[in-house]
Amino acid sequence: MKLKSQAKNQTATLAATLALALALATASAHAQSGPGGLALAQQQNCMSCHSVTRSFMGPALRAVASKYAGKPDAQTYLTHKILEGSSGVWGTVPMPANTQLSPAQAATLASWILTLK
Repeated sequence: MKLKSQAKNQTATLAATLALALALATASAHAQSGPGGLALAQQQNCMSCHSVTRSFMGPALRAVASKYAGKPDAQTYLTHKILEGSSGVWGTVPMPANTQLSPAQAATLASWILTLK
């Protein structure tokens, strides 16, 4: 009888551990690619010129994601463009350098944008 009780306890512990691991993995993925990216874009005024779904002053972020989808250096390229600015890639309106962003924040934004395709 004691063996059955131990097996039940071990099964319950394993189930709880797996549930916690799944919850942490989901939260981590959500923070990297979900509203965390949008919140950062809003805080840093990216959404003053960009929209997720439609062109405004700058290109729609989904269009950016589609353009660079599948390119091996897309995140590095976009991180650089976010930090340094750009002109002529999407039209005549230049994107200014985002000097208020850290490289880590720019990389977070680039990663999030690439999930929007």
